[in-house]
Amino acid sequence: MSVPYETAAHEPADSPESPEEHLARLLGRALNSFELPDEAVRLLDCALAQDSSLYSAHHSAGLHRETYRHTWLLADGSALTLWELVHNTSPGGEPQHEVYLDEEELGVATARLPLPPETPDFELPVAVQLSQIPAPLPVYVPDASADHARRLLRRAENTDRPGPRTAALLTTASAHQITQAFGRPSAAGGPGRPGPSFSLYEHAFLLRDGAEISLWEVEHTATPDGRHMCEVYATEDAARDAMERRATQVP
Repeated sequence: MSVPYETAAHEPADSPESPEEHLARLLGRALNSFELPDEAVRLLDCALAQDSSLYSAHHSAGLHRETYRHTWLLADGSALTLWELVHNTSPGGEPQHEVYLDEEELGVATARLPLPPETPDFELPVAVQLSQIPAPLPVYVPDASADHARRLLRRAENTDRPGPRTAALLTTASAHQITQAFGRPSAAGGPGRPGPSFSLYEHAFLLRDGAEISLWEVEHTATPDGRHMCEVYATEDAARDAMERRATQVP
């Protein structure tokens, strides 16, 4: 069955996500995204278009399972599909997200879920878009969040890190969530030395007044001696710009 694509270059003005943004959100919420091969993530980072659909669903006695098919059109004209499994482990519990490259692995993961085998799945056509389904809300951890923010800003080495106003706001943080973002720059290393590594994390904070604020942490080894360095930015765009800049200025 052919999969309809909407190219990033000609997507409508109200399109919610680019292929890269959709990939980042998918991998950021999946508990096992670290198991995906690096080569697959690298290919998906350069995808030209993306389409998502609800593939099947199963609801019984307060338990649920949904399977989503996410397909990307790659630069060479081929397609690559990731399978997302969303389920809860107890009636009314928080949804858990898993992602698989292989449909057989998805089947193994699905079989271990505590759902009655006699209730059949129902399948929906690929025309049902994932964009119609609300994104999962952040799950905040109420654990010394103001102190976490203070320590994060203290270890940041960049001079353009968020200033006193942001620090003052974060003293009222009551909960936080840390999520790894994907889509990393690549840089070649010097003779006999591998290229530097980059990691990007979103630290989302819930303030006492109900407002939300995020800090974006870049961890990298693009330093003269290869040591780890931490930088913190107020926006994702600023953090990614810094990553790209560091990747082109490798000592």
